[in-house]
Amino acid sequence: MLGALLGDMVGSRFEWHNYQAKDFELCHAACRATDDSVLTIATAQALLDQVPFGEAYRCWYRRYPHAGYGGSFAAWAAGDSFKGYNSFGNGSAMRVAPVGWYGKTLDEVMRLARQSALPTHNHPEGIKGAQAVAATIFLARCGESKQQMKSWIEETFFYDLAMTPDDIRPDYTFDVTCQGSVPQAISCFLHSNNYEDAIRTAVSIGGDSDTIACISGSIAEAYYGSIPDPLGKWCLANLDVSQRQLVKRFRHEVMGAN
Repeated sequence: MLGALLGDMVGSRFEWHNYQAKDFELCHAACRATDDSVLTIATAQALLDQVPFGEAYRCWYRRYPHAGYGGSFAAWAAGDSFKGYNSFGNGSAMRVAPVGWYGKTLDEVMRLARQSALPTHNHPEGIKGAQAVAATIFLARCGESKQQMKSWIEETFFYDLAMTPDDIRPDYTFDVTCQGSVPQAISCFLHSNNYEDAIRTAVSIGGDSDTIACISGSIAEAYYGSIPDPLGKWCLANLDVSQRQLVKRFRHEVMGAN
């Protein structure tokens, strides 16, 4: 899950100022934890404490109301209704990484990913985006090859993963839908050489950079086994105390990490 948070932070300064290359400073002073990180941590807390996902999202939004949420989510989170607003935005996919680590089976991961999407992103594409990311994380940590993951995703979710990042980059524009950013983020992972290369590649295609790097980074952590220690320490240092405590708790209790 640290891989998702780090991807979000690295991509945060490029969300509105895309940089379509890989030669950028990774740990920059302008980087910050956005709504992607806040809601990823909320998902972890929901799983650890058996709190309904919608309740956790609303609670964490109200603790961190200025993290850069989309307008529809902010309106939902500031209100009292738990009814979803039929979104197919990539918010369901950006926050789902903990599910991929928490689930004991692929079926459980798919069920929990759906549940995590439903409070807000109850459109079929919103649910599909969450399930695709969580399932890919699960398959990665279970030792599946990239080709096996690619084939399963294409067959299960009908995402077109034939395009490489180099194919995507020239014509890609800002797209916050699941169907317009989740396949691209997965492609960046599939064509990476290591964790750092995955998030650099994700940033380099442009678009919704923090979310694409968050998704790609979450899968890359599971596949490559870890993230470089200096990057992990930098990421944790950019969280506040309550966020850092929750992340460390999830990593210890669920991921078996120190």
